[in-house]
Amino acid sequence: MAACTGLIVANLYYCQPLIVLIAKEFKIQEDFAGTITYLTQAGYAIGLFFMVPLGDKLERKKQILMTTFASVIALILAATAKSFFLLQIASLLIGITSIVPQLILPLAASLSSPEQRGKVIGTIMSGLLVGILLSRTLSGFIGQIFGWRSMFYIAAGVCLLIFFVIQNKFPVNKPQFQGTYGQLIQSLFTLIKTQPILREATIINVFSFAQFGAFWVTMVLLLSGEPFNYNSATIGLFGIVGASGALAAPLVGKLGDKGGSRVAVGYGCLLILISFIIFYFSIESVIGIAIGIVFIDVGIQGVHISNQTRVYSLLPEARNRLNTVFMSFSFLGTAAGSAYGLLLWKLGGWHAVTIGCVGLSALSFVVYGLTYKSIPKPRDKK
Repeated sequence: MAACTGLIVANLYYCQPLIVLIAKEFKIQEDFAGTITYLTQAGYAIGLFFMVPLGDKLERKKQILMTTFASVIALILAATAKSFFLLQIASLLIGITSIVPQLILPLAASLSSPEQRGKVIGTIMSGLLVGILLSRTLSGFIGQIFGWRSMFYIAAGVCLLIFFVIQNKFPVNKPQFQGTYGQLIQSLFTLIKTQPILREATIINVFSFAQFGAFWVTMVLLLSGEPFNYNSATIGLFGIVGASGALAAPLVGKLGDKGGSRVAVGYGCLLILISFIIFYFSIESVIGIAIGIVFIDVGIQGVHISNQTRVYSLLPEARNRLNTVFMSFSFLGTAAGSAYGLLLWKLGGWHAVTIGCVGLSALSFVVYGLTYKSIPKPRDKK
């Protein structure tokens, strides 16, 4: 499950190191080419909101197989796009059909015992995070050597292989929700209204994911220009630095199993804040950027895995819907953060991006502090 999750979520991030190459082929500005990054994230949020809840109504394995095959088609559309507009449409579809990791996670949670759930989620999340970070390294090299289209062809082949692996290895998992699709969607808003932990975890995730999105899309622009002038392959190497931080994911999960999930969220927010302070002073320093990447990736894991463990502890019969609310808003945060980062880059370059993201960190701490007394005590062990 961790391997499938990592390989499929990578579809969302292959485009990032390829922005410069895509801009050159279609003869457009690099910041405009960067729109495919937040269209992909926005597509992911759309897929999360309208398709993931069906995991509480449909048989999960069948839904995972259908969605994986659809992602193969979307990736082929991107690889064969004859115009940037068609690539934008394909990018949106790639996002919508790459929701499989968020179908696998509730499945894994339902198969695990309560006392092991945080560890299981952390293990699968480590696969997901490695996929996110190494996808940039892989696409950077493939794009530089074979061209950006080759990466999407390769990704389509990988997803087709995963389709057969899932078909042979995943267990059948029956749903529990008996209502209509309309009632299913309506219940999302009921969950938002009645679950304060879900609201707090989701809002903090939104701000954290926005910072993550803003950093990775503008880092490509920073490293491709003066004084670095790196090509897509070299830029992709920075994904390896971030992947090293994915080793922390199972440890964060274990902390959640011991009832310390909310504390881990606070430390994660702090690490993200520190990363942008480091980035601010590293406009010409490769070492500083590398150190900051480790901080931001470990911080994101601390926030995300801990919040996800807290959310999954709420209502076992509604895990797909809880995950829908939590992840759809989180990735809307990523999409908005990518657009926010590109805007800040256009207005004031790297320093504007880092200052703007420090502001988002401050908002995370405001939410964390204001909700401290109103949030019920952890139920993570239940």
